Amino acid sequence: MKIIDLSKPIQYNKNDPWFMKVKIKHKPHRKAKWLIRVLGLPFRLFPKGFTGWADDTIQKMGVHSTTHIDAPWHYSPTVNGEKAKTIDEVPLDWCYGQGIVIDMKHKADFDAITVEDITTFLEENKLTIEPKMIVLIKTGRDKFNGTKDFHKIGTGMSAEATEWLIDKGIKVMGIDSWGWDLPLPHMLKKAKETGDSELFWEAHLVGQRKEYCHMEQLVNLDALPYSGFKVAVFPLKIVGASAAPARVVAMME
Repeated sequence: MKIIDLSKPIQYNKNDPWFMKVKIKHKPHRKAKWLIRVLGLPFRLFPKGFTGWADDTIQKMGVHSTTHIDAPWHYSPTVNGEKAKTIDEVPLDWCYGQGIVIDMKHKADFDAITVEDITTFLEENKLTIEPKMIVLIKTGRDKFNGTKDFHKIGTGMSAEATEWLIDKGIKVMGIDSWGWDLPLPHMLKKAKETGDSELFWEAHLVGQRKEYCHMEQLVNLDALPYSGFKVAVFPLKIVGASAAPARVVAMME
């Protein structure tokens, strides 16, 4: 079996915007030796060659800061009037299944992905979407991951395309852009320019009516065929959270 990593490294990056910076403190082995001594074990009773243990502390990391999966709770407190699921409540059987890549690398920045874009791609490549598949939207924008402009550029999903996938029986979908919608600064600008109150966050807000999860900041989708693989995306079990980091992987026989 070949396993392909679709998750970005979790590390400090100076180019990340302030709201998604990660800070991790790495503690060297020697510090643990002094901790053990303070706890009461004399140095003479340390095992031969024992250097202490390494340890690390995540000092700052938002649940949306790296490759992650959003829970329905992120989009709205309710779905069709009922309480939305937090990330610890998302069924694990949603998070493993047959994968399919929808190649949208040709889409220009700020040009939303439509239902027609997806159906045309499927027809041209003789592919079909089946219920419970995990749909991966490839935009190629992961090449900007780690740059200061990552969250400002790229394409994203329209509300109609998101709803179309949900209606096909898809519970989990993902993208290699910074976010699922068009870039956040672009959405803010266009909403103000047009006065259209329905423009902002339109694809996320499908989750007010229909239950689904999406992944953001995937990487390495170019390493996958369009079909013939499985995807696993198991989030950290953070109680009450709107999302969680996940080690997303594809598996091919």
